[in-house]
Amino acid sequence: MKLRHNITERTIFYGSVWIEDRTIVAVGTDEELFKQFQPRIAEAETVDATGKTVTPGLVDPHTHLVYAGSRENEFAMRLNGATYMEIMNAGGGIHATTKTTREATDEELFTASKKRLDQFLLHGVTTVEAKSGYGLTLEHELKQLIVAKKLHETHPVDVVRTFMGAHAVPTEFKDNPDEFVRIVVEKMIPKVSELALAEFNDVFCERGVFTPEQAKVILEAGKAYGLTPKIHADEIEPYGGAELAAEVGAISADHLLCASDEGIQKMAEKGVIAVLLPGTAFFLMTKAANGRKMIDAGVPVALSTDCNPGSSPTVSLPFIMNLGCLHMGMTPEEVITAATINAAHAIRRGHEIGSIEVGKKADITIFNVPNYMQLIYHYGMNHTDTVIKNGRIVVAKGQLCY
Repeated sequence: MKLRHNITERTIFYGSVWIEDRTIVAVGTDEELFKQFQPRIAEAETVDATGKTVTPGLVDPHTHLVYAGSRENEFAMRLNGATYMEIMNAGGGIHATTKTTREATDEELFTASKKRLDQFLLHGVTTVEAKSGYGLTLEHELKQLIVAKKLHETHPVDVVRTFMGAHAVPTEFKDNPDEFVRIVVEKMIPKVSELALAEFNDVFCERGVFTPEQAKVILEAGKAYGLTPKIHADEIEPYGGAELAAEVGAISADHLLCASDEGIQKMAEKGVIAVLLPGTAFFLMTKAANGRKMIDAGVPVALSTDCNPGSSPTVSLPFIMNLGCLHMGMTPEEVITAATINAAHAIRRGHEIGSIEVGKKADITIFNVPNYMQLIYHYGMNHTDTVIKNGRIVVAKGQLCY
């Protein structure tokens, strides 16, 4: 699960990948694979990547993919000085999206989310994590998770599901948040587990949302029902979220803009992955998390878009990789690692995706640049040329073809 720094040592020039039955069978130089498979090359389908850069399919380990509506009105509010929490406390933010998501039909929610998932694929992403959290009632949380499950079953991109009923305290419980915590623990989590709709359980641990004590109750309850903990931690102020992630054995702690040195050290000791979201800091016009400090402290770092309608309305993981270098002190090699193998480990998929290795799924992205440095150097551009998912071409020359 540790960061792999030496990508340059593993770069293969004039290389080839042999795929059979959705799986990577061989990786090596053109010459090596020509010798190994010479009798079968003529009958094989060939994808010519001459002059291009081949990477594992990108992995986005933190998204709020399934939602309805838009919140561009809040952009003007932020430009005029309103903070994220001020907007949410005024009925905007998560509460605004909760209203539109509750009102959307299943079909409307699926259609809107599928369009976003198509855009992820066009940007080279082959696996995403998708959270609920815009329902905040059992009925509507289940609706989000069922839509995410349907997307996983019908779309080329794999959708890994996370239950996040504790995304915010609903307005109807603002004077009694502990009662809502009880509902999450006693009603929502058992039903989500019974229906096998999620693999992970997430909570927004932040002042004005859920306290560390409330978050611990929710995460421990999820563990009792087989849901692995994740946590939105220390985004706005130091609040003990990183420390709590280590305490409960979370697979990842996400955001971490204000994580304490002690919290970072505890994450390193427990192997908790830091999922960093520089696009959110960029869009909220605040300082990004200190990726350099976390890497140097021994914390495995992954990157994600945090795709959501309010604080990071983007699907471009390549742009997030640019920001990792420009705003978080990471090297090009580290951001590629963070968007592939480390991101895969952050959703417990490192054994099957995230690297081009024999025996893994044939999830591969080909970028129309001659080397990986140009992929990071040219910011704000989509260089995705071809995407292969489970051994099948699903994007060709920048166009969907599934």
